[in-house]
Amino acid sequence: MHVLVTGGAGYIGSHTVVTLIGAGHRVTVVDDLSNSSEESLRRVGELTGQPVAFHRLDVRDRRGLDEMFARAASSGHPVEAVIHFAGLKAVGESVVEPVRYYDVNVGSAVVLLAAMHDAGVRRIVFSSSATVYGDPVCVPIPEDAVVQPANPYGRTKAVIEGLLRDVAASGTGWQVSLLRYFNPVGAHPSGRIGEDPTGTPNNLLPFVAQVAVGRRREVAIFGDDYDTPDGTGVRDYIHVVDLALGHVAALDRPPAPGTPLVVNLGTGTGASVLEVIRTFSEVAGVPVPYRIAPRRPGDVAACYADVSVATEVLGWKAQRSLADACADTWRWQRSNPNGYR
Repeated sequence: MHVLVTGGAGYIGSHTVVTLIGAGHRVTVVDDLSNSSEESLRRVGELTGQPVAFHRLDVRDRRGLDEMFARAASSGHPVEAVIHFAGLKAVGESVVEPVRYYDVNVGSAVVLLAAMHDAGVRRIVFSSSATVYGDPVCVPIPEDAVVQPANPYGRTKAVIEGLLRDVAASGTGWQVSLLRYFNPVGAHPSGRIGEDPTGTPNNLLPFVAQVAVGRRREVAIFGDDYDTPDGTGVRDYIHVVDLALGHVAALDRPPAPGTPLVVNLGTGTGASVLEVIRTFSEVAGVPVPYRIAPRRPGDVAACYADVSVATEVLGWKAQRSLADACADTWRWQRSNPNGYR
């Protein structure tokens, strides 16, 4: 199958491209490189033994998308499905810049779906997020939990999910999978590709790794007074390789046209911020200093998944542990102390 991966040069996208190629799929990547590096795709080619077709393009560029779909069709290998990762993803930043988040995230989805419609492509796997659940009533969180995002980033994901539900219900043959995943961590076991945030990391594990490697002085823990076992936030940390395999499983098992498939991708267990720091320090064999800082707007106490639907419907289950993720992250960080630069 020929799969278009938007945001394919990014952290989750690049790992998914490796997995797709390993599963025998043809892949084309679209990415504007605003928060990623083309070097990641060069290394994907190195890992897979074949170069990755790449178009540097903002997904909101309708003309560029139309030309890409047309070129693929004229080559005899039309795009048959899309995995849509492209977008902004920092909760705190979204609180400060909500208009930008709606413009980029919702705007790119609208343009992409219109281009897909005209190109006759009707299968899409959307990279959604557990942030759509907001502050959950109960954990683990099932897919039928109330959607009540607590920040602009989560609300953009919920809006896109609503749009995709409407598209699926349009009677035009769309097959839509909405993957709500939790906290991606880790790196490819080779150490050749991993998470390389631009500027200050927004996610915990890359920040911890940068402290461990000496790029930063300490980790800031945002709040230690949550209603959790040690007072710090609890999240479901899923290894990025497991997450990539979940996307391929969703691609290979699409729902019937008309009814979107909604699936949580997580481990089904939670780990606190302090637990992550301790685990990383033990695996890496280096101390990771930290300090307690005020809570961040939009954060919730605990968020982890009920993953029974993923197991039953997709035949997928996370296999890698938090310690595995820490070991792979440390291998990536030590080998690439400045990321792809």
